[in-house]
Amino acid sequence: MTSSIRLERGQSFPIGATVEKEGVNFCLFSKNASMVELLLFDSEDHSQPSHVLQLHPDRHRTFYYWHAFVPGIGPGQLYGYRVHGDFDPPAGLRFDGEKVLIDPYARAVVTDTYERAAAAMPGDNCTKAVKSVVIDPSDYDWEGDRPLNHPFTHSVIYELHVGGFTKDPSSGLPDRLKGTYRGLIEKIPYLQSLGVTAVELMPVQQIDVHDAPPGNINYWGYSQLAFFAPHNAYGATDDPVELVNEFRDMVKALHRAGIEIILDVVFNHTAEGNERGPTLALKGIENRAYYILPEHHKEYYSDFTGTGNTLNANHSVVRRMITDCLCHWVSEMHIDGFRFDLASVLARDERGHYLENPPLLWEIESEPKLASTKIIAEAWDTRGYQLGSFIGDKWAEWNGKFRDDVRAFVKGDRHTIGIMADRLVASPALFGSILRNPNRSINFITCHDGFTLLDLVSYNHKHNEANNEGNRDGHNDNHSWNCGTEGPTNDPAINSLRMRQIKNFLSILMISQGTPMLLMGDEIRRTQHGNNNSYCQDNAMNWFDWSALDKEVETLEFTRRLIQFNLSTAFFQEEKYWSLPGGIVLGWHGTSLNQPDWGEHSHCLAFELYNPDSQSYLYAMINAFWEDKDFELPRLPQGQVWKRVIDTAAPPPLDCARPEEAPEISAPSYKLKQRSVVVLMTPY
Repeated sequence: MTSSIRLERGQSFPIGATVEKEGVNFCLFSKNASMVELLLFDSEDHSQPSHVLQLHPDRHRTFYYWHAFVPGIGPGQLYGYRVHGDFDPPAGLRFDGEKVLIDPYARAVVTDTYERAAAAMPGDNCTKAVKSVVIDPSDYDWEGDRPLNHPFTHSVIYELHVGGFTKDPSSGLPDRLKGTYRGLIEKIPYLQSLGVTAVELMPVQQIDVHDAPPGNINYWGYSQLAFFAPHNAYGATDDPVELVNEFRDMVKALHRAGIEIILDVVFNHTAEGNERGPTLALKGIENRAYYILPEHHKEYYSDFTGTGNTLNANHSVVRRMITDCLCHWVSEMHIDGFRFDLASVLARDERGHYLENPPLLWEIESEPKLASTKIIAEAWDTRGYQLGSFIGDKWAEWNGKFRDDVRAFVKGDRHTIGIMADRLVASPALFGSILRNPNRSINFITCHDGFTLLDLVSYNHKHNEANNEGNRDGHNDNHSWNCGTEGPTNDPAINSLRMRQIKNFLSILMISQGTPMLLMGDEIRRTQHGNNNSYCQDNAMNWFDWSALDKEVETLEFTRRLIQFNLSTAFFQEEKYWSLPGGIVLGWHGTSLNQPDWGEHSHCLAFELYNPDSQSYLYAMINAFWEDKDFELPRLPQGQVWKRVIDTAAPPPLDCARPEEAPEISAPSYKLKQRSVVVLMTPY
């Protein structure tokens, strides 16, 4: 097609599409391409671009960067690339000059006509391709917004799905706001009333919802098309420029409410899958750079993620893209932190081996623009588990062992008492050697991946039939217990026990040293009906049921008071391990004082905290046994008295009492009901 637009040389930086006064500069990395075409579109569904601009290697390439300046265009311009070169899979090259490719640095994309199958089949996919959109990041009024910088020691994280949080009809929102960034804004008062200090958003980098087995969709969102772009399906608008501002409006509104935003980011793989997958962006731009390929079989993809491919995160260009992306979300979108999905991939070299000092992880830690952000690692991938040994001084880690070991102890498993004690005090056996703040242990009982809290105490086995994978998907080892029968029941004794176990889990989470994280809906007993891998269920199974706020008052109020207790109690803001000398004094007990039972059959444990500065005490007792147990209580200095702030066997509101309601305990011992948690404090 003959172009009437003037094409100038442009420059090799910044990478991506950059709005300037007279037009837009485009820059793309490709080492082995023989030619690059910049495509401009007037409409997303046009069968052909309005302009095809050929970038000549002598004029429009500097080193491995292809660049051009196009005068007279600006924000909102749709564009894409065709990248030509050898298609030689055994050499790791997969250029396909017929495919329209996404700019890896695109700040927004449009996907209304996108078909994944068209990108996987031979031939031109122009009409059915994702189109990139030029965005001017400076065109927004932040009204003085700044990151909140809550310390980990004063943080309670709430993991939520932007779509699922408001999609249910019970949300009471207009249809255009359900499942959107603006819908989340409407529900900020609820988050404030719950008391959480941060929301951890499941993936909002542009998602390929079609990257799923036939008949399913990718609801969770762990399949990225564009790392720099907010997911457009969560917008209340069809305008991609306005969509970016809707996301910023959400960030600004959460900050005004005192709530940080942590993004769950996916830099371990992309939506392009394996050698049979579609060519969407990186595969067709420079396959050998962006992906880890087997050394002697480069036509295939190394898969350390369970998704078909693995991003080559420590290649110099990929490292730059990831750090540029993080800086974009912080500088231009005001994000407060990141949780890195399958972060162990980021420690692998180009052959897939673990690096002793991974360049990318150190760059993320040392990047000045990220100095105030929280960085949290899911410190494992499908081939390795680095929990407790993740490098660096700044990284926090999702503590998966806290989840598993607390579940096993509360269920009543043997051989759990010693490891349970370690989990209660921020897992120093795991993390103590790396000299981090104990609150860098992100403690959780449940997360998106697995049972909800109600299902954890209602099912012995997963029930994933709705996923149409023959119940083969999802974890089999859940450390769950149905309390007597599988699934829902009208038996009042079983339902009472389930309620108490839920309170036990929540209490242990909030009285353990470390940073607690809650799963969306656990506070209202959300159920997935035993499905522990609901990645493909965009329906009521995953959505937040707002009508449950009136039905599940007991659990909701218990959770609110627990969060308030955690955030208002100095013991949980301590920046040193309780077990270290010179700060909080820690003592272990059993049912008898100073006599903890570390035997394999023990199910009872107590610990005492003393703050020499405030001369205050805390005494926590856990009875995971199936019979009542008497616990001796420590004697207090004259003039002080224990107040019972938590008893999971007590009726509300005394199950977690406010200061003015907490009863005094003057007896020398306390009878803990079977399977219960009790916490005493003085003064309170």
